[in-house]
Amino acid sequence: MNNRVRIVVVGDSGVGKTCLTHLIAHNESLTRPGWTVGCNIQVKIHEFKEGTARQCPYFIELFDIGGSLSHKNTRSVFYSGIHGVILVHDLTNGKSQEQLLDWLYEIVNKDGKDTYKCRCTSLPPSPQPNYPSDAHMRFDLEEFLGSTQIPILVMGTKLDLIDEKRQPKTAVKKAGGIADKCGAEEIWLNCRNTRSLAAGTTDAVKLSRFLDCVIEKRESNGVPSTHHVMGTNIIDRRRPTSSQSTIPEIPLYAAKATTDTIVPLLETSDLK
Repeated sequence: MNNRVRIVVVGDSGVGKTCLTHLIAHNESLTRPGWTVGCNIQVKIHEFKEGTARQCPYFIELFDIGGSLSHKNTRSVFYSGIHGVILVHDLTNGKSQEQLLDWLYEIVNKDGKDTYKCRCTSLPPSPQPNYPSDAHMRFDLEEFLGSTQIPILVMGTKLDLIDEKRQPKTAVKKAGGIADKCGAEEIWLNCRNTRSLAAGTTDAVKLSRFLDCVIEKRESNGVPSTHHVMGTNIIDRRRPTSSQSTIPEIPLYAAKATTDTIVPLLETSDLK
């Protein structure tokens, strides 16, 4: 099925990715989330270009990637064939926001394991003579964004835990943050409040706009939707019409091997 896109949700352990993906997919809060080992997948049905002639449903696969450093070497299997990235940080933990650029670096460097395993955190190692002075800028962010054209959304969680007296909201966002560097939208929310992404709210519009952008980028790369316009039927390639009699019969899933990357399942032994 071509009407699906894959988005990875990444960020440090404990920032609230599991609660966030559950809220996006089911529009309900998750009161007792567990620790994610490997990857947890949630699926949301999104109406692409809702209210227009191009409207059609898409399956949004949200890959909630475990943030534990001990599983870093197994995470690369989830970074292939992705169409979008959601970067998640904890609004009460400034370090989790600083580390988002390192998560982007990990996605870019998915084939190079142990590139900065020597550190106890997810930060790259101290700058070497052959690298820029800024340890975070171990890759050209502009080149990455230009070559991959992968849409990015930044989301800050635990908005309800910000103490306005000690840490006002205006002081949480730093100029030149990851969203500014990526030219991305940024959403702050409380994942325990089901109204955070309620239809019609500003944050819901931002999220919908991001999902539409992910789908548009995917279609512009040569993988169009199986729906042509709203209200038309899906073409069944297994039974060509008379006007298609000169075209060889094509199995329904013939294009799947080339358009989608199969993500292997992790064995339990891989996570030890």
